[in-house]
Amino acid sequence: MEVLRKEKKANPSASANLLSKIFFCWLNPLFRIGYKRKLEEDDMYKVLPEDASDRLGEELQRYWDREVEQAAKDLRSPKLTKVLVQCYWRSYSVIGIYIFIEALCLNSKAFAKTTTGQIVNLLSNDVNKFDEVTLYLHFLWLGPLQAACVILLLLYIIGPSCLAGMSVFFILMPVQTTFGRLFSTLRAETAVLTDERIRTMNEVIAGIRVIKMYGWEMPFGALVNEVRRMEISKILRSSYLRGMNMASFFVASKIIIFITVCVYILTGNELSASRIFMAISLYGAVRLTITLFFPFAIEKVSESLISIRRIKNFLLLDEVAPQHRGLPLAEKTDCMVKIQDLVCYWNKMLEAPTLQNVSFTVKSGQLLAVIGPVGAGKSSLLSAILGELSQEGGVVKVKGELTYTSQQPWIFPGTIQSNILFGKPLNPQKYERVLRACALKRDMELLPGGDLTMVGDRGANLSGGQKARISLARAVYQDADIYLLDDPLSAVDAEVGRLLFEECICGLLKKKPRILVTHQLQYLKAADEIVVFKGGQMVARGSYSDLQGSGLDFTSLLKDDDNEDGTPIPVSRCPHSLSDNSVSSMSSLSSSQYSLIEVAEPPAVMTAFCIVSPCCSFLSLLCLFVLVYFVVLLWMTCRASEQKHINVTEHLNGSLPRQLDLDLYLGVYAGLTATSVAFGFLRCLLFFIVLVSSAQNLHDSMFKAILRTPVQFFDINPIGRILNRFSKDIGYLDSLLPWTFVDFIQVFLQVLGVIAVAAIIIPWILIPVAPLVAVFLFLRCYFLQTSRDIKRLESTTRSPVFSHLSSSLQVQNVNAHQCNDVISAWFLFLTTSRWLAVRLDGICSVFVTITAFGCFFLRDELEPGAVGLALSYAVTLTGMFQWGVRQSAEIENMMTSVERVVEYAELESEAPWETDKQPPHDWPKTGSITFDRVNFSYSASEPLVLKNLTVVFTAREKVGIVGRTGAGKSSLISALFRLAEPEGRIVIDGFLTTEIGLHALRQRMSIIPQDPVLFTGTVRKNLDPFRQHTDEDLWNALQEVQMKAVVEDLPNKLETVLTESGCNFSVGQRQLMCLARAILRKNRILIIDEATANVDLRTDSLIQQTIRDKFQECTVLTIAHRLNTIIDCDRILVLAAGRIQEYDQPYVLLQNQDGLFHQMVQQTGRAEAASLLHTARQVTTPTSDMRVIFETSL
Repeated sequence: MEVLRKEKKANPSASANLLSKIFFCWLNPLFRIGYKRKLEEDDMYKVLPEDASDRLGEELQRYWDREVEQAAKDLRSPKLTKVLVQCYWRSYSVIGIYIFIEALCLNSKAFAKTTTGQIVNLLSNDVNKFDEVTLYLHFLWLGPLQAACVILLLLYIIGPSCLAGMSVFFILMPVQTTFGRLFSTLRAETAVLTDERIRTMNEVIAGIRVIKMYGWEMPFGALVNEVRRMEISKILRSSYLRGMNMASFFVASKIIIFITVCVYILTGNELSASRIFMAISLYGAVRLTITLFFPFAIEKVSESLISIRRIKNFLLLDEVAPQHRGLPLAEKTDCMVKIQDLVCYWNKMLEAPTLQNVSFTVKSGQLLAVIGPVGAGKSSLLSAILGELSQEGGVVKVKGELTYTSQQPWIFPGTIQSNILFGKPLNPQKYERVLRACALKRDMELLPGGDLTMVGDRGANLSGGQKARISLARAVYQDADIYLLDDPLSAVDAEVGRLLFEECICGLLKKKPRILVTHQLQYLKAADEIVVFKGGQMVARGSYSDLQGSGLDFTSLLKDDDNEDGTPIPVSRCPHSLSDNSVSSMSSLSSSQYSLIEVAEPPAVMTAFCIVSPCCSFLSLLCLFVLVYFVVLLWMTCRASEQKHINVTEHLNGSLPRQLDLDLYLGVYAGLTATSVAFGFLRCLLFFIVLVSSAQNLHDSMFKAILRTPVQFFDINPIGRILNRFSKDIGYLDSLLPWTFVDFIQVFLQVLGVIAVAAIIIPWILIPVAPLVAVFLFLRCYFLQTSRDIKRLESTTRSPVFSHLSSSLQVQNVNAHQCNDVISAWFLFLTTSRWLAVRLDGICSVFVTITAFGCFFLRDELEPGAVGLALSYAVTLTGMFQWGVRQSAEIENMMTSVERVVEYAELESEAPWETDKQPPHDWPKTGSITFDRVNFSYSASEPLVLKNLTVVFTAREKVGIVGRTGAGKSSLISALFRLAEPEGRIVIDGFLTTEIGLHALRQRMSIIPQDPVLFTGTVRKNLDPFRQHTDEDLWNALQEVQMKAVVEDLPNKLETVLTESGCNFSVGQRQLMCLARAILRKNRILIIDEATANVDLRTDSLIQQTIRDKFQECTVLTIAHRLNTIIDCDRILVLAAGRIQEYDQPYVLLQNQDGLFHQMVQQTGRAEAASLLHTARQVTTPTSDMRVIFETSL
């Protein structure tokens, strides 16, 4: 969603004259550019006004809403087919744009019924069925009409004998129709499995950092492989049907002509060249329509109906309430949110409602603070106001335009500026004010590109604090009427949090109605009203002073804050995006002067034979089949010529020779026909089996490579780009490429055969054929230079759509710009194909004309049978040659999908999962960790984010790690887990980490990550994917993290299936689930990376006590912004710019008034600083017992 985009060229087809439109001459300038250089996105034309995605999407929305209303009145199901015919009888393939828009409007209840994988599959594969059915739809009425015309002509030429041949057509039609229906059933079953595979892939890619740190690649690989195995079995059965369908098309003409000839001769008629070749020509005219295009039309219509049904079910999912519009300037002071007796359910299966007894009013200039423990319903309240959570009772009245800042900051690929502007025009003064209020000015100054620096998918290369502030800045810049802020302060440290609250929430936004969900209780005194939630109910409401004396739950929530005097508590929260924090240090962000992501996919290099090579062994079989086919034709020619000689010598007793001739010729003819039929079926089936197996192998290779590649790959490649390979490209390899490849080989050899037959009969015809072939080769080369680039652009413009969809499903306001890019590329792909087709038909027409006039001038020297053979097959060349060349071009274009898959299959691998050097089973016994002169960067091209780090964490030591945003805290953990290979030595209990396998290293350490990542599956599977623990262990772990009661309330308890990304739980509850995982693993080393950022202080305190009790014998490294979380650690490590600044006991560090840690404590406020100092003094051990090893170059 870039603001600065180059204007595309005007579409020349809009102003082209009639001849230019007929012959597609308006494309000539594009072909000239494509022939000279590689096409870029800016070379594409603007979408025609009638094809613009926004207009078409709105039009379909109107028709669909009307149909849904009418269906409700008529008590029937809405019919999407009817809507598509009414709305887009001409251009209905734009259903894809509507699906994209609909996906962004789903409410959270609807998301429980669908997945990102299903939506991506609908956009990538189901919508494609509309493109395919367009090619064949008209043959549903053309087929029967052509058949009737041909029967009349054949009756005139060869009489009733033709009915025997036509009966084969009519027998084949219901057979192929049955194939089509069977195929549609398999297609529906395959689509469900494809949805499941892509959904799983989406979760794997999104949570890859956690999967790698847990060493869970194998179980997730097995999960995807199992779904893929079931999917490929369905695809293989579909391929058998496709093979039978295609084989029946190729052998039908042989059977039909054989039966016609046999019946014609056996009924006493005389066979002549003129009759037989006229019959063959007529059969040939209808053969393509009846035996190929008509069944294809049935198959594609069946597929489209399945897709329509799937899309219809998706469109019927619940949407959010319509967006509240902004108010006129004069009414801006009347903005308000009023809620009265609100009752809401996420899941009706649960007895207790999600929200109940909620009533309050927020007016302009008021700040409402919403507090409560984890899972109390705070975020659900905001969802209800947004319309995502449907209400069962009560009233929600909103007057004004809403803007929402989510608990997990949303960043899309693009510049920082475009993330903040979000489609709004740039106002320099306003933009500057927003940057200052959101504490982003310093960050922009540190970046070489400033606010024009590109960031990765979901803000992959930003720290959690930076993402939270950019997300808040976007909301502030929108200048909406009402602000819903879901805990935006938890990701930043105390100083920045205070600045954001004072300058932004109570500064720039002070005249707006604001609803702030927070765990940072120190800010409550500034709130006009406070609402306390517990268990989905509003248990208290009033001002700070009112609630302080009420004696309700408010007191227990504030118990850690009682000794404060309005001074801030350090707050924390880390990056929430599932693929973020790869390079959390600012120096890493600065390393790329223009971009932190790969902004475009590289053009692929042609590797067509990588999939073709397994098929070469079958080419000889195909050639043999075609050879048999032409032997049959030549034999018939000889038979017709022989019949002529018999007629000339009729004065002899011809009955005996004719009978002998009849037996001989019909016997041989039957044998050749049977052989061609057998080879035809065998060839199709074998080809499909080999090609589908190749697709399976390529998918497996790509998936294995994806699992083995370093984390850096996922930080520089948007998730949509990777998903596009597994959806669109694999979809081509599974279904479209095998059929196109088989068809091309068949047509190619038939074209060679036709030219060879014509050359045998009229040898000099090769003279004009040579220049025609030269023109053809030039045209094909000229066409492919451009066509291949357009196909590549079509794929690369589609990837951002998937990426945008995957990362923005919770965002209300997305423009249709990227959808138009896809339409533009697809429009050019279709029109360039027609440009080539028109010119190829011209070449074929020249060849037919030369052949016809050649036969006319040499009529005295040629046999009638030879002339009939040459002419009848020269005429068929017109459509066949054009089709064959188009299929060859299509194969080359689809080979870009093969190249894209092969490119990922050959990705660089990280270190081996297992090595010969295996640590003991009980390693590490003590948990001592030594960093010796460690330097670390995420890739060779990036600067160091850890510099000359030397430190020792002794056995069973509890170490807190602190530092400003970008200091290198998370990078230290990345080095320990070898997410990229560090320089220097890291030793754990005597074993050098670089000498042992990654799984042996990662599975022996426990981590509670920044991102609370849960996966679709049961609660049990999320806690214990390897089933290594008993139910009692699981319940005990849940009890330790205060989650036992929550899970017991679920319908199926431990067997309850979590929705995608674990959305059944709040963000805080997800973090507690991750803590339960760590308790179950029982490793000697525990790393806690901002694990309690999204929980209230009371729960945080309980968790910290649990960690002290459960991990007493473990080495614990804790990264935190809340200093009270780590003040009681044995030691504290202070990092700045990737170097160690201080490392000692907390109390010792606090004695150094010039030290960085002392400054950080003082910034929390006088009362809190005193409390932290008191706690540090209590946990300090005598100096004689201290063992401090500290060495660094500053």
